[in-house]
Amino acid sequence: MDDAYGCYVERMGREPAPMTEDYGRLVGSGCVWVLVMDEEVGGLIVLRREADHVLVSNVAVGRAHQGRSFGRRLLDYAEAYARQGGYDELRLYTNELMHENLRIYERLGWEEYDRAEQDGFRRVFMRKRLDLSLSGTAVG
Repeated sequence: MDDAYGCYVERMGREPAPMTEDYGRLVGSGCVWVLVMDEEVGGLIVLRREADHVLVSNVAVGRAHQGRSFGRRLLDYAEAYARQGGYDELRLYTNELMHENLRIYERLGWEEYDRAEQDGFRRVFMRKRLDLSLSGTAVG
């Protein structure tokens, strides 16, 4: 998803972590869901089940598809996925220089709970508590 993160390279002075991921390995592990638009990858989300939460380790939408609520739909999918698995919390982290993402996540009900340097990146850690009584949403 270089297309989704390329705009941050200059601001950060290096490639964001998602640009260096081995997506073949991630797909093989079964933790990637892809949004296909007109036979091309429009976006993706990487979800990892942890002991007490589901980690959204990447959510990305290609530049040609941004501004059409696809990121929100991918995050809605993450909520349904977590609820179906009995998890009442989602977590994610983003680079503190990705100001736009921080505002988006806050508008969607995410709350910051920590900031720290991790793997050479200054990260903002966020979580979203989920109401498990809404777990009737099917996940495919």
